[in-house]
Amino acid sequence: MAQPFRSTPPGLIARLDPQERGLLRRLFEDVVTMLEGDHTTSEDPLEQLVGLSGDVEAPQDPALRRLLPEGSTDPERAEEFRRYTDRSLREEKVGALRRAAMAVEHDPVQLEGDGAVDFSRALNDVRLVLATRLHVESSDDARRIEELAASVDVNDVDDPETYMSVVYGFVSWLLNSLVEAMLLDLPGDHIKR
Repeated sequence: MAQPFRSTPPGLIARLDPQERGLLRRLFEDVVTMLEGDHTTSEDPLEQLVGLSGDVEAPQDPALRRLLPEGSTDPERAEEFRRYTDRSLREEKVGALRRAAMAVEHDPVQLEGDGAVDFSRALNDVRLVLATRLHVESSDDARRIEELAASVDVNDVDDPETYMSVVYGFVSWLLNSLVEAMLLDLPGDHIKR
């Protein structure tokens, strides 16, 4: 059974059982596959060298659009923004997801500094994908998903929406515990306890 992240002298530590670590690893890998799957690179050597993406269209998949949002409501500016940022944003996200997948190989999961930031980014990206798939767009939607997840025994889940709801709840809980531990780990008295 998962134990939340907590701040300790060697870093932020959470205990997850092998199934939970395996689930997280698969989720991280699935989002990596999404980010790499529909990406096209420019044929222009100069554009490749400086990291431009050439002509890049907004992703068709709503979950991927949530991970790679428009930079402007103006279509021309949005296209230019995507051209200059798509490749680097994908690479940053994939890097964080892969590092997070490596972190869950260990028991306990132990994070420090940039590792904690990467792990929180990876969890957030997974959470955004799940929220999109579950049509979570408001606090009412989030409550509906929370109630659905709480109404079932994890071992008796028999439909995809309920399963995703349970996973969404787990990822949200783990992300929340990590952010709280990161805040407590800040130097100085930034938080009133």
